[in-house]
Amino acid sequence: MVRDVNANEVIRYQRNLLIPGFGEQGQERLGQTRVAVVGLGGLGSPVALYLAAAGVGTLGLFDSDAVELSNLQRQVLHDTGRLGMGKAESAAATLEKLNPGVALEVHAVRLTEGNAREFLGPYDAVVEATDNFESKFLLNDVCLDLRKPLATAGILALSGHALFVVPGCSPCLRCVSPEIPRGVPTTAEQGVLGAVPGILGSVEALEILRWAAGLWTARADGRGLLHSVDGRTMRLASMRIPRRRECRCAVLWSNE
Repeated sequence: MVRDVNANEVIRYQRNLLIPGFGEQGQERLGQTRVAVVGLGGLGSPVALYLAAAGVGTLGLFDSDAVELSNLQRQVLHDTGRLGMGKAESAAATLEKLNPGVALEVHAVRLTEGNAREFLGPYDAVVEATDNFESKFLLNDVCLDLRKPLATAGILALSGHALFVVPGCSPCLRCVSPEIPRGVPTTAEQGVLGAVPGILGSVEALEILRWAAGLWTARADGRGLLHSVDGRTMRLASMRIPRRRECRCAVLWSNE
């Protein structure tokens, strides 16, 4: 049942409501959507902040780590006073102050092959904001199995990329890279400038908001878009990604 947007919400979300094609219906849809954010660090911080600010109904906050001093250069959900606090708990404290109308579900757990389907089952969409390829590919595969949209991104030093996956309607992460990459440096080895995950996390949030509000549509050619940022040259680009016929997502394609 669609609920009415109340007077306070009209004021809070006024700039959303003014967007052509978004309006009250889009806001109502956001308010009914449950999104899991897996990873509450550099990428997860802008994702969670923008989803909460926009009025997504429920956010599942997944992270088993604690806040460390070296996180604060980029992980803007957290602050110096919360060193040692669990990231999921810290994120909830920030988001509750930002928008108390959003329901927050705290999960201080690490998702694995054994528990991910159970934990993610109650959510409508998933944001992958982790820092390792094993978790990224696990979430891709689980979202394919559960038929749930996935926003995924990766960052390193001054660059990064993002992809939005809607099972059966767009390519998945394995269409881009069939196997988990090995030997790739990590941010612990080559660093990352905080604004880079800020940009890519915002792209992830925008994809989820477009989908939740009913503004997302599949491309006629079935391709997806891989968005990339090169901070050294300040180049922003989007590459069209074809669906790979041998991929595990191929069985979900419609009319194929």
